[in-house]
Amino acid sequence: MSRITRATQALQKAGVAFTLHTYAYDPDAERIGLQAAEALGIEPRRMLKTLMAKVDGKPVCVVVPSDREVSMKKLATAFGGKTANMMSPADAERLTGYYVGGISPFAQRKRVPVAIDQAALAETSVYLNGGQRGLQIEIDPNDMVRALDAIVLTLTS
Repeated sequence: MSRITRATQALQKAGVAFTLHTYAYDPDAERIGLQAAEALGIEPRRMLKTLMAKVDGKPVCVVVPSDREVSMKKLATAFGGKTANMMSPADAERLTGYYVGGISPFAQRKRVPVAIDQAALAETSVYLNGGQRGLQIEIDPNDMVRALDAIVLTLTS
């Protein structure tokens, strides 16, 4: 497994400190983020999942703890919209340039607005996808927010 991805290169170029962790990705896992947390032996609240959605038809990226679900109403409101829905896997892959199960919020093919759930900032470090299946980036959540130029709100129900 390559430990160099567009995501890791972007973080290095930006001078953001991070640590890489690899694990055995299970394509049959019911909830990929929870499987990753278990494989790495960390609390599910520290393992963040990257989701691609649309607010009023416009693409957005959402980062939330793997043990929580996004509130579509809160997501729409976060971006000043009326409706929000999840993007299809094929559309998410085309837009980001990453495969589902390996979508990172960093260095996506097309830059879109990013929202991060407030709960992530309560942790000293969080994990999120490094741009390929089985590769996680451990990062300070404040550095993550700055690197993504993200908005931070409560996005889960």
